[in-house]
Amino acid sequence: MSFLAIKDIHHTYFTKASATTALSEISLHVEEGEFISFLGPSGCGKTTLLSIIAGLIKPTQGTILLENKPITGLKNQIGYMLQQDYLFPWKTIEENILIGLKLSKQLNEQTKSAALDLLNQMGLKGIEKQLPKQLSGGMRQRAALVRTLATEPKLLMLDEPFSALDYQTKLKLEDLVSNTLDSFGKTAILVTHDIGEAIAMSDRVVLFSPSPGRIHKIFEMPEELRNISPFNARNHDAFSSIFQKIWKELDSLETGKN
Repeated sequence: MSFLAIKDIHHTYFTKASATTALSEISLHVEEGEFISFLGPSGCGKTTLLSIIAGLIKPTQGTILLENKPITGLKNQIGYMLQQDYLFPWKTIEENILIGLKLSKQLNEQTKSAALDLLNQMGLKGIEKQLPKQLSGGMRQRAALVRTLATEPKLLMLDEPFSALDYQTKLKLEDLVSNTLDSFGKTAILVTHDIGEAIAMSDRVVLFSPSPGRIHKIFEMPEELRNISPFNARNHDAFSSIFQKIWKELDSLETGKN
């Protein structure tokens, strides 16, 4: 039994004047502890699929099972991290990271202590009483990750969480997020436009074709890359050849060449 089963997902957006099919015949199995990246041209339905997996959109057809149970009843077991941190500007960092626990009625002294300890592990010790505007973009994203992990979700959804950051901060956060998810044994799905990021962070890269979105090809990352940090993976001898292979496939999809 797969940890996450995506079965024959098809989704069409309807308006009064038209019907646009965003996804067609999407089936994929994800094992517990795996890190999967969704990569593809703009408009190939990556974020739509992420929203369906998270239970935010009901697909036109198909089912999503998490530990063999329908996703619709398990929304509180899924964490979401977005491009923007969405920290409440009028609340302190401590208040922000405890919001998920409070809303899910899990907030107690033990869970609060665990969240604050995780904040320290993220290199954010001593900023609990500060407001988001007092932090850098990278620090805010780290706080947002703590907020997401504090409720102990079984599945983590990452929708381009590093794309608004400068390159150096992005590389540091890739390592931090990867190491944190590994240490917690979390399963994660990343939507990205960055081929290098997908290779460096993932066990598998799922490449989508557009109009409608379909799984075009799945790339298994070699063990020598999976066992090292994203930063070191980018500097590994195998990285360049995999990058070129995926880039050529992506370019053929965008230019319409086969």
